[in-house]
Amino acid sequence: MTMSTAPDSPYSGPVSEGSPFDRQPAGGFTVHKDRTREVVRSGITMGSALAITISWSIHHSILWAILHGFFSWLYVIYFALTRN
Repeated sequence: MTMSTAPDSPYSGPVSEGSPFDRQPAGGFTVHKDRTREVVRSGITMGSALAITISWSIHHSILWAILHGFFSWLYVIYFALTRN
């Protein structure tokens, strides 16, 4: 990164060479890894919410809902395979 200013430019900050897309974001993660982590977090949240909703509609018990929310997608798949 080099410091450069043009004589008629109102900007006096650092000027870097290359495209902004060539640089990695802060933290050292690439954009692909950050996107994967975001998708995984969303999937876990959605699976838990779905499991809790199904459990509550069947059992009307907070304890069962918490237990099924912990197992999330496993319970959702079990429910889909065993319902009549």
